[in-house]
Amino acid sequence: MGPGLYSGIGKKARDLLYKDYQTDHKFTVTTCTSNAVAITATGTRKNDLIFGEIVSQIKKENITFDVKTNSNSNVTTTVTVDELATPGLKAIFSFVIPDQRSEKVELQYLHDYAAVNASIGLTANPVVNLSGVVGSKSVSVGADVAFDTASGNFIKYNAGLSITNADLIAAITLNSKGDSLNASYYHLVNPLFNTAVGAELTHSFSSNENTLTFGTQHALDPLTTVKARFDNYGIASALIQHEWRPKSFLTISGEVDTKAIEKSSKMGLSLVLKP
Repeated sequence: MGPGLYSGIGKKARDLLYKDYQTDHKFTVTTCTSNAVAITATGTRKNDLIFGEIVSQIKKENITFDVKTNSNSNVTTTVTVDELATPGLKAIFSFVIPDQRSEKVELQYLHDYAAVNASIGLTANPVVNLSGVVGSKSVSVGADVAFDTASGNFIKYNAGLSITNADLIAAITLNSKGDSLNASYYHLVNPLFNTAVGAELTHSFSSNENTLTFGTQHALDPLTTVKARFDNYGIASALIQHEWRPKSFLTISGEVDTKAIEKSSKMGLSLVLKP
């Protein structure tokens, strides 16, 4: 019931406007072994290239081990410990092979009126990232900063505000070291059909450019959802997603530039299979 992490500010609007839209072909299958090991294999075709990824996950009480291998020969290992020492505290340790500078420790703490996320790289001159949010489920403010100890400079400082009521969520964030202002809203119009509308406005102070995106979603039935979005550059996108069995989804999406209809439209396909 607390304010949640900084990454959650504006997340509802972002999910409505961008989640599940794609122009690639993606296939994901998950299976579980008899000893409770979950294995997820993903293949993505982008243009004429194919990328693969395999994730193995083991859960034992409050500890989760994740090992991810991709087609670029990178192996990412993540160890997550929930409820570490006290309720609401989570510790995450991760590293990537063969990147010797990738080791990182992260701590997350969730409280009824505050949330903190801190991470530090396990190197001689690490990057330290700290974000925090205070408030409640209704109103919260937060900041997100990153400091590079090698250069002695702040490489990131952002701030955000979120206001939430029963069916409306509004958020405003200042990003890119104060150069970008982002405002978004999400409105649940009809809970029965999961009908919602949303918009996001981004203003760049350095280029004086604005980007405005509108989006909507609607459930045709309990298992089928349609979404659409349109921005001020004339890019229109739409998708239909069907849950043909529990946790398994087929998603077909498309994108077209309305200012250049003569260009070929883009189509994407995603199939997710889970036991």
